[in-house]
This record gives sequence, C-alpha cells and structure tokens, in this order.
Amino acid sequence: MTSRDRTVPAGLDRRKSSTLHYQTFPTTPPTSRGPPPASPSGSSGREDNPARHPSHTNDVDDEYQRSPLPTRQLAILAVIALAEQTALNSIWPYLPTMVSTFPEVDKSSVGVYVGTIASSFALAQFATNFFWGWLSDRIGRKPVVMLGTVLTAACFVAFGFCKTLWQAILVQAAMGLVNGNQGVVSTCLGEITDRSNQSKAFVYLPVIYGIGGITGPALGGLLVMRNKSYPFLLPNIVSAGILLVDLVITGIFLEESLQQAKELPPLQERIQSLFSWAWQFLGSARRPSYLRSYYPPRFRNEDLDDSETDNESESQSLLSMPDLFPHNGNHLTGKEILNRNTMLLLGTYLIFQLSNISFNSLYPIFANSQPPTGRALDASEIGLSLSFAGIITIVFQVAIFGRLKEKMGNKRTYRAGLFLIFLSMMMMPWIGYRDSPAPFGWGSGGVWLWIELGFVLLVKTVASVGGLTSALLLITNSAPNHSVLGTLNGLAQTLSAAGRAVGPFLSGGLFTLSTRVQPKGEALAWGVFGGIAFLGWIASFGIKGERLEDTEFDDGNRSSDDEEDASSEDSQ
Repeated sequence: MTSRDRTVPAGLDRRKSSTLHYQTFPTTPPTSRGPPPASPSGSSGREDNPARHPSHTNDVDDEYQRSPLPTRQLAILAVIALAEQTALNSIWPYLPTMVSTFPEVDKSSVGVYVGTIASSFALAQFATNFFWGWLSDRIGRKPVVMLGTVLTAACFVAFGFCKTLWQAILVQAAMGLVNGNQGVVSTCLGEITDRSNQSKAFVYLPVIYGIGGITGPALGGLLVMRNKSYPFLLPNIVSAGILLVDLVITGIFLEESLQQAKELPPLQERIQSLFSWAWQFLGSARRPSYLRSYYPPRFRNEDLDDSETDNESESQSLLSMPDLFPHNGNHLTGKEILNRNTMLLLGTYLIFQLSNISFNSLYPIFANSQPPTGRALDASEIGLSLSFAGIITIVFQVAIFGRLKEKMGNKRTYRAGLFLIFLSMMMMPWIGYRDSPAPFGWGSGGVWLWIELGFVLLVKTVASVGGLTSALLLITNSAPNHSVLGTLNGLAQTLSAAGRAVGPFLSGGLFTLSTRVQPKGEALAWGVFGGIAFLGWIASFGIKGERLEDTEFDDGNRSSDDEEDASSEDSQ
C-alpha cells in the first residue's frame, strides 16, 4: 500500500461526477478542452457503472447533443501526420536513382532492389507497430509520438549518407522499427472525440495523407543534388528538419490524451526520476530514494531494520515504477479485447490493406508494360493519372464522404469500400488499348483508354479512402475502453504493415507470371487480388454491433440488421 492510500480518507478518492458518459467508450469522456454536450433535463448527475447498466448508456445516447470538435488538438495531430507523411513520401522519387548508384546493384534489377528496400521498412513496422501501440497504453501517447519522431529524424539523416545497398536496407529497417506514430495518431483522435463528432475528425486524416503524398514527392524530387558526393543528403536533411520542427510543436502544444498518464508528474520530471531510479537500482543503493513513497516518515528509519529495508528494497524497486508510468486499473482479458467483432475487423482490415497495396503496386507495372499485357503508358502519364487520384481523394473526403457516411453508417461504408476495390480490380484488365477501335464509333482508342482508366481509378480511390476512414472508426469504436485503444490501433497498423510487405512481392510475381499467359494474361494478377477483396467483403457482413456506429447515423437510416444488432447487445 502506498502513502497515498494511507493519507487519503476512504471515499474521498471516489468523488461523485456530473460529467456525462460519452459515447465512444461508455466509461471515459473525450479528453478535449471543449465543453461537454449539454446535460439532458432531469439528469441526476450520478456516476453509474456502464458495465452493470448497459441499457442506461444506450437510453441516454439518443439525448446527447454533438460535442464540439477540439480544433486545436486536431490541428496539432494534423501537423504531426503531415510532417511524417511528407518526410516518408519524399524518398520515393529518387529511390530508383539512388539504388542504381549502389556498386553491387545490376542496372537491370533496380526494381527488385527498390522493392526490397520498401519491404524492409514494412517488415520492420510489422515487427514493432504492436509494441508502440502497447507502449502508448502504458506511458502515454505524447512520449511515444515524440520518441518515434526524433528517432525517425535520425534515420533520415543516416539514409542520406548511404552508399551501399545493405546500408540502405538496414537504415530503412531501422526507420520502420522506430516508426509507429500513425497508429498512435489514430488512437489520439479516438480519445479526444466521441461518437457524436468523431466522423468530422477522422474524415480529414486521409486528406492529410493525400496532401503528404503531394508535398513529399515534390520535396524529394527537387532537392536531389547532382554531381555531389552525397547527392541524396539534402532531401533527407530537410525531411529530418521538418520532423524536428514537428517534435518541438508536439512537445509544446500536444496535450496527453491518455487519462491515466495525465495524472503523472510532467514528462521532464519522469525522465529525471527514471535516470535516478536506474542509477540507484543498478548501483544497489542501500536506501534508494525510490522507496520513500512506500514508507511514511515515522516508519522509514526507526521501525524498519536494515534487513527489512533491504528485503523490501528488492521487492518494491520495480513497484515504484507507477511514479513514472500510469497505473491502469482496467485489467481486460485477451478474450474481451479480441472479441468476435475486433477479430473480424482486424481480419478484413488485413484483406483491405493487402488488396489496396496490391492495386497500388500493380497499377504502375500494368500501365507501363507493353501490350498485350500492359497499356504502354509512360512515366509522365502514370504520374498524371496518380495526381488525378490524389485530387479525387481530397475532394471526396471533404465534400462527399461525411454526408454519405451519415446515410450509410460505418459498417456499410466499410463493406462498400471492400466491394468497390473488388470491382475496380476486376475492371482494370478490360481497359482498352490506344489502338483499340472506338466504342460506338465516337472518338479514338486513346481517348477511351483515358476515360476507362479514369473511371476505374475513381472507383478505386473512393473505395480505398472511404474504406480506410470507416475501418479506423470501426476499430476505435470496437475497443472496450481507452486502456486498450493504443494496443488495438497498433495491431491494426501491424496488419497494415504486413499487407504492405507482402502485397508488392505477390502482385509483382503474379504479373510477371501473367505475361506468359495469353490471351488476357493480365487478368490473372488482377483477378487473384480481386477475389481476395471479394472474400473480405463477404466476411465483413459478420461485423455486428450498434455501438460501432456514430451518433450521426440516425435511427431512420438503420437497417433491420442494425436493429437486430442493437437488440442482441441489449440482451447481452
């Protein structure tokens, strides 16, 4: 028992609260500075336990007004996401040229080695993303974001000095190991919002990624210095500088969103305590200062002999760590965390990411390859088509997606995303050639090539952006409480990294095989991954639960399946 337990009278640490129970998690309100929704009339202000009264939360939910958006914290998270995406995307324009300068690389195999470097980053993220999410549940979101940012900046500096293939692979692997901020940013968004306003917050996250997909390549492509000893150093130094500016902004303005961590001393004090603890623990100090909180003054020296103190020192040394890290009283079993919904969500999310990444990998190869397997587009035409997709991403998210999701809900929007990815993959191999006869005798084969290609890219972009946003919302709402939200998001990002690591290899190999199949060999690769997306779409119908939806998804829009989900939840 700690000194706090002895000094605080019983009952005072369990004060009555008049704070409303918000809807993302029944037990914890969003940690934003904005005022809570207006209290419904007749509210008793009594703090009920939602675990014991599940129906109480559902009854009150309908009376809540929309919570105001924490715009300041959303802006800081947007800066973090944009800085990181700009830095990470800055590598791709010069990476093939960089790889071709390595002495051990055969010029004809540049593509293979570029894929190897990209996969080393994704595989490293696969190994550690779950750890970063778990760690953020233990020490807070802000320390993990700051640590990941500064280590990623150091890796960018090292990447600029790479002169061999193995150096580049190792540095990219190290960058993947220390980079887990994407999942933590999603976790922060889930904690500072509730189900009444989370759609407005999450809808802009893919927009930020889309902007980073424009600013990053521009930075990387323009800053390469030709005829220098280290021609690729400058874009990496600038990327590291952007991350360091992001680090300062995070340290000053980002508020900790993990409630347990907010009760701890300031971060600098915890760091000092950590060094003090390590020094005394490793030095086997006889009366270490980290034991002082465990003994009241009257017991520290007089009533405890040396043997008792030494024994207690051994047993309590690690127990002093709650002074440095938050104590999480919500002990959930693995079955409670990885329930049926979360398992289906994570499984279909892996399929979604695998299909999405495979499309992104297949498209440039397919577009650039010569007929009959490919469509013979040059690099500038491929870049133009991808820019078109980027513009569609921003327009769709800002102008259309929010209203569409209010009508369809998270689950149906997610299912639609999987189905549209399936459709886009099945349509892609049937796009015509430049010299194909014009349908209906209007225009030319080249014109129809661009019309058909633009339509397929439009369908795929809407599917990937809408599906990703809905998946993040579903994963956030499926978490039992905030104490495991970081872990779930870390696991989701781990599966995303697995898709990014496996997708390029499988899709590239299948397309190489498809060149030997005639006719319509290109349908082999597109059809395989389209079939995988179709299986994910079928599995997504097993995702149930009314609480996975936002409050913006009103009762009039709910289907009979949603009503069955609600009744089954109430019966449980």
